[in-house]
Amino acid sequence: MRLFNYRLAKNLEKMVDFYSQFNPSSLSIKQFIDFGLKANEQKSYQFLKKELPVRLANIMKEIHLLPDNLLKMPSVNLVNNWYTQSFNEMIEFEVDDGCTAQTLDKFCKILVKIRNRHSDVVQTMAQGVMELKDSHEIDLHTENSIQYFLDRFYMSRIGIRMLINQHTLLFGDHINSNNHHQHIGCIDPCCDVISVVKDAYENARFLCDQYYLTSPELEICKSIDADDEPIKIVYVPSHLYHILFELFKNSMRAIVEHHKTDILPPLQVTIVKGKEDVCVKVSDQGGGIPRSLSERMFHYMYSTAPQPSKSDAHTVPLAGYGYGLPISRLYARYLHGDLVVLSCDGFGTEAIIYLKALSNEANELLPIYNKMSTRFYKTTDHAIDWRSTCHHTPISQQQFTQTQ
Repeated sequence: MRLFNYRLAKNLEKMVDFYSQFNPSSLSIKQFIDFGLKANEQKSYQFLKKELPVRLANIMKEIHLLPDNLLKMPSVNLVNNWYTQSFNEMIEFEVDDGCTAQTLDKFCKILVKIRNRHSDVVQTMAQGVMELKDSHEIDLHTENSIQYFLDRFYMSRIGIRMLINQHTLLFGDHINSNNHHQHIGCIDPCCDVISVVKDAYENARFLCDQYYLTSPELEICKSIDADDEPIKIVYVPSHLYHILFELFKNSMRAIVEHHKTDILPPLQVTIVKGKEDVCVKVSDQGGGIPRSLSERMFHYMYSTAPQPSKSDAHTVPLAGYGYGLPISRLYARYLHGDLVVLSCDGFGTEAIIYLKALSNEANELLPIYNKMSTRFYKTTDHAIDWRSTCHHTPISQQQFTQTQ
C-alpha cells in the first residue's frame, strides 16, 4: 500500500510539473462575452480541461515554496489537499474521449464539486496564517513572502472561479433558473453601477444596525454619464458588490466609532465615467487613519479589528481577519482596474475603485509560475511573473503533446 501511494504521489508531482510549464491564458471580459453569446459547450470543455489544470498547477507550485513553518499549519495543509484533489479530478479528462454528452455532464458536475470544495479557501488560508502567528515569531522576510504569495494565491482563485462560474452558469443543470436573464454567465453586459452600490450599502447597513444599533445614510453625488444616462458597464456584478460591501463596512464602522453620536455624517459615493475608466469614489468622515499606518491597510497580516474566533468562521462579521481591503483590491485589479485608498488623519477616508470602461481592455491579471516568481521568495523583484494580456497564442493540444 505504501509503495502504491508513493507511486501515486510521484505521478501527481510529475503532472503538476508538466502543467506548470505552461502560462495561463489571460482572457478579456469581451472574450468572455463573445464566447458566452455563442455558448458552445464542447469548445468550453476542450479549453477548460487544459486551462484549469494549468492554473491549478501554477499556484500549487507556489504553495510548495511557502515557508516550512506555514506549510505545516493544519489549515494550510487542508487547503493544499483541496488543490491536490481538484487537480487530480481535472486531469482525469486529459484523454480525449470524443466529448460525449455523458462526459460533458460529468465535467460540469466536477466543476461544481470543485467550486464547492474551495468555497472556504479564503477563511481557511487566513486561519492557517493565524495559526502560524500564534505559534511562531514571524520576521519581516517571512511576512513579505506571505504577503506576496497571498496576493497571487487569491488572484489565482478569482480567475479559476471565474472560469468555473462561466461554464456552469452557461451549461449547468440550473441554467436560466438562478441566473439573471440578461447576464452572460456571471457577467452583466449592462451592469448598472448605482444599483450595485445601493445593494451593497443596504446589506452593509443591515450589519451595522445589528452591531451598533445605528448607521450612516448614503448620499450619491453623481451617477450619470455625459449623455445624462445612468452609468452602465460590462462587468461582473458580484465582484463590484464584494469591493463595495467591504468598503461600506469599513466606512460605517469608522463613522460610528469616531462620532459616537446619534447624528452621523453620511457616506458619500461619486460615480463618474471617463474615457478609460469608470470611477466609484466612496468618501467617509470616519476620522481617517495615521499616514504611518496607510501602507499597512493592504497587508493580510494587519487588521484594526479583533480577529474572529473559529466559531465565527461561517458568519459575516463587520470586521475580522483584515483581508477585506487586500482581497477587494485583487477583485478590482483582476480585470485591470484598481483600488486606491487615501486617508486624511483626523477627518476621513476616500476609496476610489477604478474599472475599465472598455471591455476589450479589461484583461485578466493572472500570476504565472516561473524562475522569477520562485526568486522573489528570496528577493523583491516581482514585476515579471504576472500575465495580463489576451494577445497571445493559446495553448494547443499539439503543444501539450509535443512537450510530453
